[in-house]
Amino acid sequence: MNDYIARVSENLARTYPNEEEYLQCVNSWLEMIAPAAEDPRYEKLDLITRMVEPERMFSFLIPWVDDRGLTHTNHGYRVQFNSAIGPYKGGLRLHPGVNPSVVKFLGFEQTYKNALTGLPIGGAAGGADFDPRGKSKREIMRFCQSFMYALYRYIGADTDVPAGDIGVGSREVGWLYGAYKKVTGRAESSALTGKGLTYGGSRIRQEAAGFGVVYFLGRMLEHQGTTLEGKRLVVSGFGNMSWGVCRKAAELGARVVTLSGPDGYIFDGDGVATQEKYDFLVQMRYSGEDRVEAYAERFGVEFYPGKKPWEVPGDAVLPCATQNELNVEDAVHIIANNVRYYVEGANMPATADALKLLRLSPKIFTAGAKASGSGGVAVSALEMAQNAVRYSWSRREVDEKLRGIMSAIYDASVAAAEEYGLGYDLIAGNDIAAFKRISEAMIAQGL
Repeated sequence: MNDYIARVSENLARTYPNEEEYLQCVNSWLEMIAPAAEDPRYEKLDLITRMVEPERMFSFLIPWVDDRGLTHTNHGYRVQFNSAIGPYKGGLRLHPGVNPSVVKFLGFEQTYKNALTGLPIGGAAGGADFDPRGKSKREIMRFCQSFMYALYRYIGADTDVPAGDIGVGSREVGWLYGAYKKVTGRAESSALTGKGLTYGGSRIRQEAAGFGVVYFLGRMLEHQGTTLEGKRLVVSGFGNMSWGVCRKAAELGARVVTLSGPDGYIFDGDGVATQEKYDFLVQMRYSGEDRVEAYAERFGVEFYPGKKPWEVPGDAVLPCATQNELNVEDAVHIIANNVRYYVEGANMPATADALKLLRLSPKIFTAGAKASGSGGVAVSALEMAQNAVRYSWSRREVDEKLRGIMSAIYDASVAAAEEYGLGYDLIAGNDIAAFKRISEAMIAQGL
């Protein structure tokens, strides 16, 4: 790591001493891009400082009324991280763990994930420390409306385009978009993505993040002279991304054998591979209970309370739930189980030490979420394109475009790693590829 990068890291630690998630992801990124950061222009223009800190960030109070008529107040955030290659773009997360550090970390990751798609979108993130679990449908709707009444002034089709994330699915996006139209008086389709098909949404948007992970894994397998056929996948979570992984994996001949939640994990030896099971995952998401045991009860499979799925042997591990869900002990299990592929769906799902252990293992091929987890935002950008031309592509057309985008991301990651003598290091490769694209755009646009 050169002196300039070291100073950026030290200054960031002094400025944000308590923002653990944000510092972890930035320091990991600085380590990855170091081989490509020797250009003297970067230090002269203080470019890397400008790349690791957000351009602006907003916080606001969100009062809302529950079904008993009592008022509650939550805290909302939106970080607009970087707009060098297009309008800000990133999800909204509703979870009690949302705080400034988490939002900045998500915005940082989103910036470089978006750059890899090759599409003209910058990076952002947002959310609130609201917990949808145990809330009625009417309470969540009222919260979403109040959230948008605070957020609307900071977003728009050419400014910042939010989408869903944890706690925000197509239902919540609908309520957010309805409130946006009311308060602005504009039917501005591209102001949000992840909308329903009846009012400007794109086909396969809900599945896209998971589809993208599987497509990326497919290219990794192809590199080793094999395919997804017959492969056993160990997956965490049961949200949109996991649901999409299950569907595309089954379509291409693989089997997802685990799902997880805050309560533990299930093992389904037959695979999560039928329409009945896919439909039940949707019901689980909207139940508000956030428990995966319901799947075990419905389909008669094993449930392991309080445990994580990383103890289960498989050909590939795909963490698709949330940040830091996988620690050093979990990494040791994965290595001991002779897993060959570790492919991130969620943002920063492994702790820094766990990821380092996995990357150092000569037996495992690893891929980071900035590359493999880009499917969702890729289709969000395709949704924006369809809104702009007032035309809706077929499911097959969108899926083919997504597959092409994920293949191009894989190729760019491989090429960047090879250019800097890093071998088949896809994580460093995707960070470098995104870094170079954004840095050149920033240099071209001046200070």
